[in-house]
Amino acid sequence: MGKLGNLGARLHHGEIGYDFVKNRKLWYGISILITITAIVGLAVRGLHMGIEFQGGAVFTTPKNMSVSVSQAETYAEEASGHDAIVQKLGDGSLRIQIAGTDTGASDRIKGELSKELDVPAEKINADLVGPSWGDQIANKAWQGLWIFMVLVVIYLAIAFEWRMALAAFVALIHDITITVGIYALVGFEVTPGTVIGLLTILGYSLYDTVVVFDSLKEQTRDITKQTRWTYGEIANRSINSTLVRSVNTTVVALLPVAGLLFIGGGVLGAGMLNDISLSLFVGLAAGAYSSIFIATPLVADLKEAEPQMKALKKRVLAKRAQAAAKGEPAENAVDEERYDAADDDEPGDAAAAVVGPRNQPASRVRGRGRPSGKRR
Repeated sequence: MGKLGNLGARLHHGEIGYDFVKNRKLWYGISILITITAIVGLAVRGLHMGIEFQGGAVFTTPKNMSVSVSQAETYAEEASGHDAIVQKLGDGSLRIQIAGTDTGASDRIKGELSKELDVPAEKINADLVGPSWGDQIANKAWQGLWIFMVLVVIYLAIAFEWRMALAAFVALIHDITITVGIYALVGFEVTPGTVIGLLTILGYSLYDTVVVFDSLKEQTRDITKQTRWTYGEIANRSINSTLVRSVNTTVVALLPVAGLLFIGGGVLGAGMLNDISLSLFVGLAAGAYSSIFIATPLVADLKEAEPQMKALKKRVLAKRAQAAAKGEPAENAVDEERYDAADDDEPGDAAAAVVGPRNQPASRVRGRGRPSGKRR
């Protein structure tokens, strides 16, 4: 943990870091490829909607059934003439779902299952689910999703700026598309638990993004009054300074979700856990990825298209070229400007001189080859 803490401190102070913004085209390409795969999977395979959305009957057998899942599935499909989904619950009972059945068909199927499973009919519990209830659930979910999106965009546009709001919106769409596409490719059933999971991951995805945006907003205050860093470079430093925090929060959130998915769903066979845990697991991972590799680099692209940021970038590059022509490292130009700002009588200029993280020791700020007193 000490090494990890030291790494986080060095990232925060800009002593080390990875250039996420510079390699943004690579991340964009990877995200586009994953998103296209998800969309193709959704178009080809479609979503396996649960009985709550299609309507049908759910039959629950007594505990400790000796019949296997595959046998029960065969019996149910032969009795109903429709595809059936059979899950073995933790107490040994079977949950049999058959879509597209009405009350009359349900009674007949129940009788057939009673004979095939060798269980008295009165011990098989049958529940009917109407498709209208599923339609209401789906409509409410879509309404909640769009209301959430609109409120998020409005809030980010007010708290930060419209470019950050747009980048966060793109990141959220990216996360939802990937999660839904994974559901289509894996073939997991979409239930109300899935909808809850999808709505939950939006908050997690937005949390990491807002953390980076807040750091970026603070570090780019009065950015045009200095000539040390471009907007993209400060955006990259913001990602690095919050990287360990984002990774830690994501891993801590993923561990219990992974337990639900792989142990609760895979080992114990709890079907409802599969539905909600898969959406949470994929959504959390996609949200952490998008906040680092998509949202902030996209903000940097949008900001550097502004005339002010273009002019700033030209000044920064010109100053570095001038320092290189004199045979001086680029960091010398940084130290010179800090020295000048520290000796300036105007506090506004001194404040502007510290835009961006300080990655130089304080002892070097006093200037090189100059007396420590005030210049004359």
